[in-house]
Amino acid sequence: MVAGAFPIAKLLTLGVRQLSRPLAARIKAGARASPFFRTYVCLPPAQLYHWVEMRAKMRIMGFRGATVKPLNEEAAAELGAELLGEAIVFSVGGLCLYLEYARQAGHARRRDEEQAATLRNMAAQLAELGLALDTLDARMREADRRLHELAARPGPAPGPAH
Repeated sequence: MVAGAFPIAKLLTLGVRQLSRPLAARIKAGARASPFFRTYVCLPPAQLYHWVEMRAKMRIMGFRGATVKPLNEEAAAELGAELLGEAIVFSVGGLCLYLEYARQAGHARRRDEEQAATLRNMAAQLAELGLALDTLDARMREADRRLHELAARPGPAPGPAH
């Protein structure tokens, strides 16, 4: 990386991730306060998470057939709000990673296109130089042929000039 170039995109990514935490906290507070949000958004994922977690713990301990009691509504709402907040932070982080990847891929694509254009220009210049070389070679052969014709012509031999 160039010493003068500051990775501003990485700094912005970090800032967005840090700003997502208070946003997640506000959404969690709203989720706890709103009956609709609480019932339809927070409780189902919380109960599912609790069920999966308890089933895994019971299997680890060897209790295979035990049933899992659902959480009470208050605990489920709290867990659901926490899950929602973590999902928001995780989503923002994933989005930042994707955007950084897309930025890097675009930069690499532009660099490859520039290299390809440079190679095309060099190939065109090489072709032009090849044609110029062929032209000069043909002129040289023509001049050599004319010189041999003049030397083979009968007549006085050119002598030194006085």
